[in-house]
Amino acid sequence: MSEQSRDTGVIVALAERFEQQRLPRALQMKQRVERGEKLSAADIEFLEQVFADAKQISTLVDRHPEWEPIVARAMHMYKEITSKALANERLDTQQ
Repeated sequence: MSEQSRDTGVIVALAERFEQQRLPRALQMKQRVERGEKLSAADIEFLEQVFADAKQISTLVDRHPEWEPIVARAMHMYKEITSKALANERLDTQQ
């Protein structure tokens, strides 16, 4: 199997996982933190896995820069979630 074929298979699997699993969960988390809620331990574990996976796929994105805008938008969304969740935590401790 060529590297290109292998990359294509990995990209398809990652895109499907993002669309079917990660994006719906991220959107739910985003709605909750925008309402002022805090992240659960399971949410934090989910985000830790997302960021660990992002490090692993960086070389794949380097080889396929056409995917960089999508990955960057997803990572920006995760950053928004974590930033808002941190702000919610800070507000909670100040009260």
